[in-house]
Amino acid sequence: MAITAQEIETLLREGFPEGQITVQGDDGQHFAAEVIDASFVGKNRVQQQRAVYAALKGKMDGSEGELHALALTTKAPS
Repeated sequence: MAITAQEIETLLREGFPEGQITVQGDDGQHFAAEVIDASFVGKNRVQQQRAVYAALKGKMDGSEGELHALALTTKAPS
């Protein structure tokens, strides 16, 4: 089942309620997201991206994953 950019954004907003979140993509499989959140302060890129994947609640996991490609940009606020 395909996922929408709005569904991805909703999941990310649940995981990062104070974050600045932008999600783009409209083919149901390939998306780009930017997440800027204070929880990323002091974390490296891998740790930040793991936090984002956790917020997606398994939507990218295994053969059942609904989300096939996500270009991800993460950072702490300036």
